[in-house]
Amino acid sequence: MKTIIEPFRIKVVEPIRFTTGEEREALIAEAGFNPFRLRADDVMIDLLTDSGTSAMSAEGWAGIMRGDESYAGARSWFRFRDRVREVFGFEHVVPVHQGRAAERILFGLLVKPGMVVPSNAHFDTTRANIEFCGGRAVDLPCPEAAEPALEAPFKGNMDVAALERLIASTGAEHIPLVMLTITNNSGGGQPVSMANVHAVAAVARKHGIPFYIDACRFAENAWFIKQREPGWAEAPIPEIVRALFAEADGCTMSAKKDAFSNTGGFLCTRDPQLAQQERDLLILTEGFPTYGGLAGRDLEAIAVGLEEILDEHYLRYRAASTAYVVDRLASAGVPVVRPAGGHAVYLDARRFLPHVPPLRYPGQSLVVALYVEAGIRGCEIGTAMFGLDPHTGEERPAHWDLVRLAIPRRVYTQSHMDYVVEATLEVWRRRERLGGMRIVEAPRFLRHFSARFAPD
Repeated sequence: MKTIIEPFRIKVVEPIRFTTGEEREALIAEAGFNPFRLRADDVMIDLLTDSGTSAMSAEGWAGIMRGDESYAGARSWFRFRDRVREVFGFEHVVPVHQGRAAERILFGLLVKPGMVVPSNAHFDTTRANIEFCGGRAVDLPCPEAAEPALEAPFKGNMDVAALERLIASTGAEHIPLVMLTITNNSGGGQPVSMANVHAVAAVARKHGIPFYIDACRFAENAWFIKQREPGWAEAPIPEIVRALFAEADGCTMSAKKDAFSNTGGFLCTRDPQLAQQERDLLILTEGFPTYGGLAGRDLEAIAVGLEEILDEHYLRYRAASTAYVVDRLASAGVPVVRPAGGHAVYLDARRFLPHVPPLRYPGQSLVVALYVEAGIRGCEIGTAMFGLDPHTGEERPAHWDLVRLAIPRRVYTQSHMDYVVEATLEVWRRRERLGGMRIVEAPRFLRHFSARFAPD
């Protein structure tokens, strides 16, 4: 059959509160023109993030009920640990309450002031945790990533030649680790090829630098490898996943993405000495090493999610549903990142609003317009998020100015996505009337979460 259906049935529904355009104009102004500051009840279609917003399955909810809430050595911990080991292949597993906690522990141990951490493209909390430790986060996206509309299969790759140059100029002793994010969230949700993982790992190994993977959307990345990379078409998804992580010394993971969980994450390593240091720090800040700030029921839900995410029927549906929106928008002339990624639709705000310069935050203007038009909450991935150097205070345009419409897993139907397409096309038709934004109040780190904006 040509029609790809949702590989699930809907058992429970949650009502959506409908608002008017006039109401939304007042609400977004009250929120300082920042969708992060809106009440969720005032959002009709919430595409702010796919993190922690997924719908759990009947088996996931059954796991919640099975949760063992013992403080130490709970059976839920062993089920969680064994599942992580089985999927990723790392011996040492440290549970945390979400991905950024894993980043904080890892970078707190490895990153010293003045050090440099290269990546294909760091996301917001990763960059902030490196910078908070006094390090410098350097993005090395592949050349193909520079053109959002270019149809290339693995635009999430790291530029390996640029990595070699950075190590030569910086010195390996000043690079505590190399990171690779799969898929590349900051770069339009684009996947990383198996060949690129091998190449980056080889460079890191040659220079004695640990190689880590940010694994948030590992299953979606594995699906794209199966679909697009020669030699992997017949490989089962679990086999592709194990091959990916066999190259790494460790990983960070937010289970709020590709494990369907509403909370949780983990930090993995092959180094027993580093693992002990991580557990020591975990006890200080998160909890005992067999729960790490999570309830036993959360550990159970993650274990279930790590099974379900490897289902090829689900992954096929997930990729197709995102591509459906991207293709409809592109066919109408709307500038989007191509090819479609797995977890989100990315609008190219610079091309959408070419009359708004990057330092007037075209992405922020676009997310506000989408909310006012249709109650859709998206997220700016651009100069508002990445343009400020917290050490120098210098403001500069980011690599890209994108708007991410992140699609929660198993939450919205095709009719919801048709509504998103219709609303985006309406904003596209009146794009010349949209102006820029300016920041009137913001913190030093992660300013996009709480900054207040005002229209120019």
